[in-house]
Amino acid sequence: MRLRNFACSALIVGAAFTLPFAVNAQQKSLPAIGLLHIASPDSDVRVMAAFRQGLSETGYAAGRNVTMEYRWAKGYDERLPDLAADLVRRQVAVIVTMGGSGPARAATGATKTIPIVFVTGPDPAEGGLVASRERPGGNATGASWMAPGLEAKRLELLNAVVPKVTEIGLLVNPKFPAADKQVKDAQEAARARGLNLQILKASSEEELDALFAAPPKSVGALLVGPDPFFLRQRKQIVALTARHSLPVMYDAREYTAAGGLMSYGSNVADAARLAGLYAGRILKGEKPGDLPITQPSKYDLVLNLRAARGLNVLVPPALTESADEIYR
Repeated sequence: MRLRNFACSALIVGAAFTLPFAVNAQQKSLPAIGLLHIASPDSDVRVMAAFRQGLSETGYAAGRNVTMEYRWAKGYDERLPDLAADLVRRQVAVIVTMGGSGPARAATGATKTIPIVFVTGPDPAEGGLVASRERPGGNATGASWMAPGLEAKRLELLNAVVPKVTEIGLLVNPKFPAADKQVKDAQEAARARGLNLQILKASSEEELDALFAAPPKSVGALLVGPDPFFLRQRKQIVALTARHSLPVMYDAREYTAAGGLMSYGSNVADAARLAGLYAGRILKGEKPGDLPITQPSKYDLVLNLRAARGLNVLVPPALTESADEIYR
């Protein structure tokens, strides 16, 4: 009996020692997705959930049949190349980038062999990330959440809320690759509506503070151009514009959730879901160069009626009825 108990104890102890090694070996055998993001872990919770949803639609779930390697730049663009290089050294199966063209460029600069799926704003073909939207070629593909013609629609919606305002400001980041196109599109839309457009520029927190310390008095409303930096600074921008009682049209719902008046734009979370789908398809053997650049088909109008009351502006009933989301 004593010998049997000893044998059982030996088996239990042996299992206790071998189990962690077995688990580690299993985890190492799973394919790894490296995710490179310009922001911080808590800044894009909705977008990350959408990415995981897209991945699950192809049959993958983190911790079950795929592992995740997260790299967060926390708003520091200069960290992106090193973070991308680290993912390459770890030999991940796919690199997914989020937060604009900066992470995408860092990844494509770090490897020409590991598949890359990006979520970016500007047209990746025009920006040189891929050969063409239809057949990207190389090792990169992804989703672009910026669509042509949206500046005209944003201006139309803003004009409906403040019809008496004729001087509109356009806030752009001159360092953003699509800034010139944003300006051109907005100027054409403003001329078509008989409005005057003033271009306001900022590319840092300090420049935003300086700009809104003494904004042009003639500007009665503001368009904020789509830009990852502005999105990261949304609380600062919403607070600064509220201080001057400026009605503002943004491109993403995150601004209205932070207290901004209104937003209209592509559903960025849906773009992340599409990136998850592509990552799963690549893990199953498809080549990124054969997957066309995809784009969300849904555009969201989001209103913040609390902000409207604070600004003493009346949102037309037609807009509230057509809104996809309303903060009351």
